[in-house]
Amino acid sequence: MCGIVGFTGQRQAAPILLDGLSKLEYRGYDSAGLAVRDGGNLAQVVKAVGKLRNLAEKTDGGKALAGSCGIGHTRWATHGAPSQTNAHPHVSGSCTGSGSGAVESAVVGVHNGIIENCAELKAKLARHGYTFYSDTDTEVAVKLVDYYYNKYKLGPMDAVTRTMVRIRGSYALALMFKDCPGEIFAARKDSPMIIGVADGETYLASDVPAILKYTRNVYYIGNQQAARLSPGEAHFYDLNGDEVELPLTEITWDAEAAEKGGYQHFMLKEIHEQPAAVRDTLNSVLKDGRIDLSAAGLTEEVLQSVSSIHIAACGSAWHVGMAAQYIMEELAEVPTRVELASEFRYRKLLLDRDALVIVISQSGETADSLAALREAKKRGVRTLAVVNVVGSTIAREADDVLYTLAGPEIAVATTKAYSAQLMAMYALAVQLALVRGRISEDTYTEYIGELTSLPDKITRVLEDKGRIQWFAAKFANARDIFFLGRGVDYAVSLEGSLKMKEISYIHSEAYAAGELKHGTISLVEDNTLVIGVLTQSELYEKTVSNMAECKARGAYLMGLTCYGHYNVEDTADFTVYIPKTAPCFTGLLAVVPLQLLGYYTSVARGLDVDKPRNLAKSVTVE
Repeated sequence: MCGIVGFTGQRQAAPILLDGLSKLEYRGYDSAGLAVRDGGNLAQVVKAVGKLRNLAEKTDGGKALAGSCGIGHTRWATHGAPSQTNAHPHVSGSCTGSGSGAVESAVVGVHNGIIENCAELKAKLARHGYTFYSDTDTEVAVKLVDYYYNKYKLGPMDAVTRTMVRIRGSYALALMFKDCPGEIFAARKDSPMIIGVADGETYLASDVPAILKYTRNVYYIGNQQAARLSPGEAHFYDLNGDEVELPLTEITWDAEAAEKGGYQHFMLKEIHEQPAAVRDTLNSVLKDGRIDLSAAGLTEEVLQSVSSIHIAACGSAWHVGMAAQYIMEELAEVPTRVELASEFRYRKLLLDRDALVIVISQSGETADSLAALREAKKRGVRTLAVVNVVGSTIAREADDVLYTLAGPEIAVATTKAYSAQLMAMYALAVQLALVRGRISEDTYTEYIGELTSLPDKITRVLEDKGRIQWFAAKFANARDIFFLGRGVDYAVSLEGSLKMKEISYIHSEAYAAGELKHGTISLVEDNTLVIGVLTQSELYEKTVSNMAECKARGAYLMGLTCYGHYNVEDTADFTVYIPKTAPCFTGLLAVVPLQLLGYYTSVARGLDVDKPRNLAKSVTVE
């Protein structure tokens, strides 16, 4: 959720920290702060509420802060309301925490995550004379490190590992000690953190885009591991304080991939990158015209042995799972259930020994999805991760991994990562159907042909964006929007509704069209916008009838269907068409106009498209 950066080297740290934070604004943005040491006992701490530009203005783009070692943070509030006092970094000494200036505190730190036993630890520290100036759990963590550092006269690493043992919850911590002016100490549990080393400089960040322009070689700190960073060096330790070796991972993304590239917003850029993301993901498993999932650990023998599939995911990834459920059961005839990851471990799920649990997550760090994965593994069930980030926690802990190749996605509202995940699930469904004898070789070949044609068909959908932009402007002041669909179209409606509500702030809901008369239709009144998704031929007429019922009650209708279904214009007031493809694959095309509709509605309302209020890109706390 929050974004963390760190740097130690020979150059001035603050401008590098601000640059890194600018790449992480999508992770949190209600406040931001920096702490920089110049080699002496004092740390310069500067905080600002609101957008990162406020912090940049306060520090003259970082130039006003001398020093070559520092940490920075963008905040997404969990404990404590957004304020300058609650903004990070936090210090171990007694201070107001509300302003800028030099502090002589023994420990200065930033934190991502939630400390579940915060109240217990705070009470313990209060008994030992500590006072608190903020409402945050981060201040408690920093002062707990200080407590062990001073009370037991431990070295910095021992103080950090002792703190890790006492904290319950999730955290990524970056700390600086007064007695180690050129070093940064880090610790991690269930919150992402990477370390990069290059040319006598060392970088720390929550996510790759923050340091991609400086280095492509990174270490992923393992769960419940700590690190000691100095210029050009990184050493890693377990909870016992014993040094451990970690593999170096090369990031293959281009630095330009994390830039806007001339587009007004990252979201629009990423919508247009979907043909490449979908093509690259498919090509990664396509060998000589056939799908080969062996690199992901899914051999034919494994696929034949699967008795049932359970998909766990959150948000848009859950909508991918909803679409995949229909396709898995239709093509491969494998019983499939989709679970919200936040509910997965709190239900008594009946998982048989040959079940396959699929966890879908763009970042590979989603807290609830990670918890679902661990629950499945505890139950002895085979797990498959569908993730976009190589080396992420979910990727490391799953039995098998199927990577999507969407590249970095910066906008909070996912687009290309969703589409890449859907393509990965299509490929899995088709291969499952073949090896289990549910489709013939000829049908398999036809499906492969349809999959390879989808990127070009997405490009054709994007060519109609001008009409969608006009329509979005017409309904930018709508109060309520309802999406209707059946089967795969219902799954698409869920995603379209989410895109609309999360970036336009218009109340939006998606309903299975057959449920309309079971209460929902009471919400329809004059000029209510109702969007019907109608790509499934066998369900087409039923959904058109449901839309007509809405029109009879004053609704304005938008239809989304395939070329050839032109009679929808007899009912709908505005119609968007997508190219024909196999009915089970239409979701990948139908979602694109709905992404554009949400985007252009947000633009017409003058909102911050890439960073919608109260949301963060990767939800790394429960």
